[in-house]
Amino acid sequence: MDLPFILDVALGLIFIYLILSLLASEIQELLTTVLQWRAEHLRRSIEILLAGDAQTSENPEIIQLVNKIYGNPLIQSINQEAKGLLATLPRKATWTIGSFFSLFRKSSSRFKKETVFGDQKRSAPSYIGGENFANTFMDTLQLPILVEKLTEIRLEQFKAERLDDVRQILIQLQVYINNQELSSEFAANIAADYRRLELEYNLIIDEFKKDKYDIYMVINRMGDSLAKYIESFVASIADHEHILDRPLRELKFLRQDIFENAEKAIVIGGLKPNINEIVKSIKKGSDIHDEVIAAIQDKDSETYKKVKELIDILPDSVVDNIQVMAKRAQMRAKSTEEGITILRREIENSFDSSMERAGGVYKRNAKGVAIIIGITLAITTNADTFHIINRLSKDSLLREIIINQAVKVAPQGSNPSDINKIDPNEILKEVELPIGWTSANVQQQINSTKYRLNGLPVFSVLSMIAGWFVSGIAIAMGAPFWFDLLGKVMNVKNAGKKGKQSPKNQDE
Repeated sequence: MDLPFILDVALGLIFIYLILSLLASEIQELLTTVLQWRAEHLRRSIEILLAGDAQTSENPEIIQLVNKIYGNPLIQSINQEAKGLLATLPRKATWTIGSFFSLFRKSSSRFKKETVFGDQKRSAPSYIGGENFANTFMDTLQLPILVEKLTEIRLEQFKAERLDDVRQILIQLQVYINNQELSSEFAANIAADYRRLELEYNLIIDEFKKDKYDIYMVINRMGDSLAKYIESFVASIADHEHILDRPLRELKFLRQDIFENAEKAIVIGGLKPNINEIVKSIKKGSDIHDEVIAAIQDKDSETYKKVKELIDILPDSVVDNIQVMAKRAQMRAKSTEEGITILRREIENSFDSSMERAGGVYKRNAKGVAIIIGITLAITTNADTFHIINRLSKDSLLREIIINQAVKVAPQGSNPSDINKIDPNEILKEVELPIGWTSANVQQQINSTKYRLNGLPVFSVLSMIAGWFVSGIAIAMGAPFWFDLLGKVMNVKNAGKKGKQSPKNQDE
């Protein structure tokens, strides 16, 4: 048995594996599309990511949170669907088949009448980028609303504290005025100026709530109002400088200490909550969470409903994970905006890392399915490896036909992309491969050995079963593997041929 003969048999066997692998790939791709395995695996992976483990990923809170994420317009825009009767008809057919199979796989923890994609949806994206997920998740957390609400709460406290500082100065002054028996008009003017200051502060905060002022504008306006109040206070002194000198100095010191530097005033009042504080506001039982809830006076307001809905559906495991990422973000952030940006990047990195692991799980599962499809296809087509080798080794004409077809399919110098041009159905029509359940082929398999047990071809049947199993494993290795191997073997075969001798040099 020489090397060319072995290469011919190997080429024939590899070619048959390639054709069957292409058929198996088409079957697997069809099943993947109909049953939406990729989209479902992505959904399950996101549930596990948010839950922290597979055991708690089926909790209603996790499912509801993922439903909310999938309902975001940014995610829905990824799931592009065709329109029109002719375009959607095949899609509806696959949905119907997929829904039928999903009845057997539906988890008991899913909500009533809910598909795996939530809210009776029949499809979902099979891929979500890390940036899209991070943006969607941050939008679901409604952090901008929490930042705004927490800033409003702190601003109200800041206003009350500053007015209280002024009021304490005026209380001391009122006691001194009463002792000196000054006119009631003098005291009334001072009280009216204070009420005017209080009104201006309230108007400034209202403008902030209407998004007309940013926090820096609020601080500057409050400082200007206090300066105007001090000017009015000075005008009221008249001939009582000795009485009002001390409170005037205290008011000027208050303005200089608090409002001279806007950044300092923001830090003193905590008017720019850091990312760690913002995340704490969504954790039930935390002091900041209680602060936010207590400050929302109107329980029927839209803000209260949004905040309560968010906090109710957020599982503790999700909040704990976000808090860990928020602490890391806080260490590098210099402002609230930067903290939110870094937190978004942390979520994106965590998602990408989790999806990389999920991709590995999907590939392992896909390989298991490929093996099942390969063995099933081997049995269905009666692709017995041992019988194929036996036929190829004895039938030189069959070898030649298959090798010629292999040269057409994978010519020398072919690229891996050329595998997409191969139509296995056409090849099976053109070449009669040593496979199938034809009576002639089955008879040859049964008579492959003369050994029988009580007259029954037991050994031949066992050989067929073993041959199917080997073929199934080979088919599961995939068409790209066999296409690449086919090219390499053909290169070895071509390298072994004798080339034409070059003409001898005439000068010799």
